[in-house]
Amino acid sequence: MAQQRVVQLSTQRPTSTICVLGTELSVDVCGAAPRDAASFHAQGTAGVKIYVVHDTQTVKLPSSVSRWPLAAGTEVLVAMEALSKDVGDEKVRVSYFGEDGGVPVGRAMLYLTCVDVSLDADTTRSGAVNKTLTDKRTWTWGPEGHGAILLVNCDRDEPATRDSRDAAGRSYEDLKDMSQLVLRTRGPRTIFAGHRLVLHVSFGDADKVGVFYGGNSLSPEEYKHVLGGEKLSYAVKPSRHQEESIFYVEGLCFPDAGFAGLLSLHVTLLDSPEKGLLETPVFTDTVVFRVAPWIMTPSTLAPAELYVCSVTDNQDFVAAVSALAERAGCSVTVCPLLENRNDRWIQDEIEFGYVQAPHKTFPVVFDSPRDRGLKDFPAKRILGPDFGYVAREAREGASSLDSFGNLEVSPPVTVRGKEFPLGRILVGSSFPRFGGRRMAKAVKDFLVAQRVQAPVELFSDWLVVGHVDEFLSFVPAPDRQGFRLLLASPSACYRLLKEKQDEGYGEAAMFEGLKEVPKPTINEILADEALRKYNAFAQSCISWNRDVLKRELGLSERDIVDIPQLFKGNGDAGATAFFPDMVNMLVLGRHLGIPKPFGPVIRGQCCLEEKVRSLLEPLGLTCTFINDYFSYHKNLGEVHCGTNVRRQPFSFKWWHMVP
Repeated sequence: MAQQRVVQLSTQRPTSTICVLGTELSVDVCGAAPRDAASFHAQGTAGVKIYVVHDTQTVKLPSSVSRWPLAAGTEVLVAMEALSKDVGDEKVRVSYFGEDGGVPVGRAMLYLTCVDVSLDADTTRSGAVNKTLTDKRTWTWGPEGHGAILLVNCDRDEPATRDSRDAAGRSYEDLKDMSQLVLRTRGPRTIFAGHRLVLHVSFGDADKVGVFYGGNSLSPEEYKHVLGGEKLSYAVKPSRHQEESIFYVEGLCFPDAGFAGLLSLHVTLLDSPEKGLLETPVFTDTVVFRVAPWIMTPSTLAPAELYVCSVTDNQDFVAAVSALAERAGCSVTVCPLLENRNDRWIQDEIEFGYVQAPHKTFPVVFDSPRDRGLKDFPAKRILGPDFGYVAREAREGASSLDSFGNLEVSPPVTVRGKEFPLGRILVGSSFPRFGGRRMAKAVKDFLVAQRVQAPVELFSDWLVVGHVDEFLSFVPAPDRQGFRLLLASPSACYRLLKEKQDEGYGEAAMFEGLKEVPKPTINEILADEALRKYNAFAQSCISWNRDVLKRELGLSERDIVDIPQLFKGNGDAGATAFFPDMVNMLVLGRHLGIPKPFGPVIRGQCCLEEKVRSLLEPLGLTCTFINDYFSYHKNLGEVHCGTNVRRQPFSFKWWHMVP
């Protein structure tokens, strides 16, 4: 339905008004009728389309009915399909007749000027701004959806500060991150001299958006901040020589609790009445943007850059993971001791993701609330040109569950017919036990508000550290759903050790080659009833999560691989890995960096390594076992905890999905 505006007529003097292309004027014929008028006739010039609404029926004129009774509810609708060349070059005449129907008892003249005022953005998601017939005031999901997209300008193209905090668009690179908003004004230019055009934003949206405008300048340095923050409106002065005014729009915050991600920008044409009277709105056009979500990348996506910290005792570890990255064709960034302040747990400090609009994609690092030695590294060293940054604080105080080893995401899945083409985020919690540790509300609210990777809560508080990466990981696979879920399995480990005992290798010991480390034999491990009982508990916790993962990710048993693993612990202190936790691995394409378990050596091979190779190498994966025993395992972490990977984004466009 076209936007309508009511126009009052007068039989005493002509009325002049603007008709905006694509809108209708509702002419109040009854309000201007002389007292003795009983019917009317409306006639327009060639460029005017007239409709009469009478008794709920609409009739196009001219028609066989030349006169219409002046009944309550009768209205005349006027539209124009071509721009005016001059002011008032089209008109409508309304003649009023008495009961006898003879000579008109009065006439009202309406002079019309057709102009085009249009506020447009990339609502078709093609990467360019085009004027379309889609409803710019709505935003819809899906491959057939429409609506403009806005990036949070959270990178740093200039060294001073993050771009979204800038008061001006100071570089061409910065403007390229923003979405274009085009104001088109066509028609007789003298009309715009007598009217005002105002770009405006609501008070509720103003702190979430910034708009920049450079007038006729082609220099990015000339672009000024004209809307957003405390600036709720901006009067636009259309050029006499240009029909388009181009604005650049940036998002200032991601979707979150209390902000669904939708923002509206408006342009209003205001009529300038006689001196001393307020301006009146003639026409408003609106464009709705959705702020692009932060999207997390699963371990099955191609690696782009590996991050690892160099600390006092991990030189061999850094060399090993760097060599693995080289084989995987992945660059390496080593965070030096001066910057990590002896904090080796880079997986816990940050999570990599990205933002995407049709015109631009760039990575964004999510900084966790843990704030230990690596606290300053993301903002000081990762944030930069086309590399964004976002953070959330744990106002209630951060726990171990706020570290991002407790934040993972699955590959794409389909669950009971519902597609999750960007996977589902996995976070650990105290569920189903009450009163335990939970991830900070601010972090969970942020993850839920992105909408495109609906989070799933798992039970991780049974572990001392409490991270989901201690019992699960995902690796790529050539069949099924394109991946396998790896789960730590005490049951599988006990089966393997029993097999080796039955084969006569009960005296084979663990941790051979490690100095000052107890070396229990297979017989001793199997005879340790306290250890067996504790691992039955650990298995029950993992089995709980197994059921949740199967249900929430749409998996079957054939999608899951059980990786032998034992845990140790007692009482409520929580569980830790008995030997290096092999599911806590680094995944770089088909290259896996797995914690070396130092299992019993049988026929010259570690039986745990041999078992894992037999499970994963048929999937086309290469297993490299990395010694992290003293540098990470003894500090309650493993290879995955000590590394982080920026990955290539999904090829799937997030706006094509339906949350």
